[in-house]
Amino acid sequence: MSVSSGCRPRKRLASWEKYELFVQVLTQQATQREAAASWGVDRTTVMHICRVAKQGALAALAASVPGRPAGGCPEQAELAAARCEIERLRATVTEQAVALHLHQGKSRWD
Repeated sequence: MSVSSGCRPRKRLASWEKYELFVQVLTQQATQREAAASWGVDRTTVMHICRVAKQGALAALAASVPGRPAGGCPEQAELAAARCEIERLRATVTEQAVALHLHQGKSRWD
């Protein structure tokens, strides 16, 4: 049972395709309508891609501070989070060792 609604099936674009589409519209190599037709997507999809790209660019520029390295790639953020976790765990182990020492006392080593 096939029902034809007149709509074409949804086409999912890869991130690089979305970027190329955005650049075409941004540099006025194509209108939104022309870009939609050439990439085989709906015009509202083109509008959404352009809106998301603009918001992403504005957020990245707002986060950027001149004279400092960029906020870092995801690997750097992950490394910083891991270092914080290591420091937290080190402090916890130290605290527990002190509590154990105070609770049990230290036996002589000789």
